[in-house]
Amino acid sequence: MPVRPVLTLPHSALITPARQVGMIDENARVLAADLVDTMAASPGCVGLAAPQIGVGLRVFVVDVSGHRLARSCHGTFVLFDPVVEEVSAPETAREGCMSVPDLTGDVARATRVTVSGNDPHGNRHTLEVDAFEARAVLHEMDHLDGLVFLDRVSGPHGVFPRKVYR
Repeated sequence: MPVRPVLTLPHSALITPARQVGMIDENARVLAADLVDTMAASPGCVGLAAPQIGVGLRVFVVDVSGHRLARSCHGTFVLFDPVVEEVSAPETAREGCMSVPDLTGDVARATRVTVSGNDPHGNRHTLEVDAFEARAVLHEMDHLDGLVFLDRVSGPHGVFPRKVYR
């Protein structure tokens, strides 16, 4: 499947709430594969939502495998029409985003999350995620609601230039 370009702010697709997918058909499965392939081709990327590639549908992929901050790890998973069922108290940590490539920010997010949604075959799943995987899921959920992490930063003191590692 093709690797798609990732949109960056101020593109309007990033600030527009996504529509429900509903029935998962072949086009939806192709979209899921494109999300997985685009995430995999993007160094350091642990999640990607459909609006980031210009598709206004409620679907995202997450994979925190091998990340040093991950505790729970469900491997690569795609959820269509995801719903957050339960969250714990938030902790503040640094986040970045492919759609905001030059900045990072301190964002408070729940450290444990229960999320449910459909996989590319239409099967319903409920996942309990924590730590970094919970942060990644909530970050992608925000994209589905037309938000980026900058909308969650408590103020300008919590925004930083992205460090470049060599």
